[in-house]
Amino acid sequence: MKASILLVEDDTTQRQLVAGLLQKEGYGVREAGTVDEAKAHLQAGDIDLVISDWQLGHGDGMDLLTHCKQLSLPAAFIMVTAYGTISHAVDALRKGADDYLPKPFEAPALLLSVSRALRSTQLEAENRRLNEALTERESLVDLIGRAPSMQRLYRRIEKLANTQATVLLQGESGTGKELVARAIHRLSARKDGPFVAVNCGGIPEGLMESEFLGAEKGAYTGADRSRPGKFEQAQDGTLFLDEIGELPLAIQPKLLRALQEGQFTRVGGSREIETNARLIAATNRRLEEAVQSGEFREDLYYRLNVVPIELPPLRDRREDIPLLIRHFTKRTERLHGVTCKPFSKQLTRRFLDHPWPGNVRELGNVVERLILLADDGIANAEDLPHDFGSVPSGGQQFELPVGGMDWHQHEKDALKQALEQAHHNRAAAARLLKLPYKAFLYRLEKYGLTESG
Repeated sequence: MKASILLVEDDTTQRQLVAGLLQKEGYGVREAGTVDEAKAHLQAGDIDLVISDWQLGHGDGMDLLTHCKQLSLPAAFIMVTAYGTISHAVDALRKGADDYLPKPFEAPALLLSVSRALRSTQLEAENRRLNEALTERESLVDLIGRAPSMQRLYRRIEKLANTQATVLLQGESGTGKELVARAIHRLSARKDGPFVAVNCGGIPEGLMESEFLGAEKGAYTGADRSRPGKFEQAQDGTLFLDEIGELPLAIQPKLLRALQEGQFTRVGGSREIETNARLIAATNRRLEEAVQSGEFREDLYYRLNVVPIELPPLRDRREDIPLLIRHFTKRTERLHGVTCKPFSKQLTRRFLDHPWPGNVRELGNVVERLILLADDGIANAEDLPHDFGSVPSGGQQFELPVGGMDWHQHEKDALKQALEQAHHNRAAAARLLKLPYKAFLYRLEKYGLTESG
């Protein structure tokens, strides 16, 4: 069924006629003959549109319109006025009605007005959702921290914001690289332009070129229309490429050309398209190592590495942890409509002692977990993750068993587990083992694991 409509008309014959017409079009219709009956229907909820006659037996349509606006009801409103009472129509529009219909009206005029009013309400609802999402995202752009390393970061952001330089953000996962990119964008002259974020590790290799450069109609099966790529979408704005170390070698020369010459060609096209998008790239791996292993082009690396920014891990700025706890507490309270008392000193001490391998992202998740599980608004240390406070296994020294071990089997098992943890992404698996990519591939072949995944 389509939208639900409340039809308010004191003339029973007229009301039944209009209701039948609307029901024939698939709309759900509730009927009311007075303002009080209409208010009862509105209180029950699930009304998308009110169609009300101006003159009713008890009260009038303006009373009902005022009631809807006072309660901030999301329903659209169409006022039906007698022929020649244009002043009533103007008054209704000024007070919030979406449309008006002069009597007598034809069925096409009614249906057009209904469709138009419902569409307007849908667009308003979509805009509200987008604005709420934008407000939330913008609030997250504000970087939190007073540590000396963060002060240096703020100064560098301010210096670079109004330049056109390509920026390479480096740091561990969860340190806030996208927040820094957004901060640079918001402080720049491009702030009114688009900010387009792309996770290079999340795009299948076969779709990578068309995602970045766009595709012309007929370029491949299913391309029924021309489609702009990320560079075009970021025109006059900023293109943020996260995890750029995962970029396949095949696409790297085309990215380099777009950066150096400001031009590219869509897949399946021949026309040169110019781009002025500013590029900010980010990676949690050392690209110079990827260059040495042959995974990343040296010329592209130097083109990206014009101005590098290193983001500090959370363990190196522990004095910011109480600030971050308060920030994420407020965010969680706002998102979920809950309240929580400030964390106890003992709980805060647990946060200060934790190694935070997942950095700020991990801290935000833990704070949200504690608040959602809090009893009577008091966060409890018992709700911390079971491994909270433990040192990551990478920081522990390996101990050789007393009776010795089969090294080759151990190495083979390590390779298998790395592949499984990385979902058979070989580059990611090599990083888990801190092996150069070529050395990792050699070991896969050595143990007959080249067909894994």
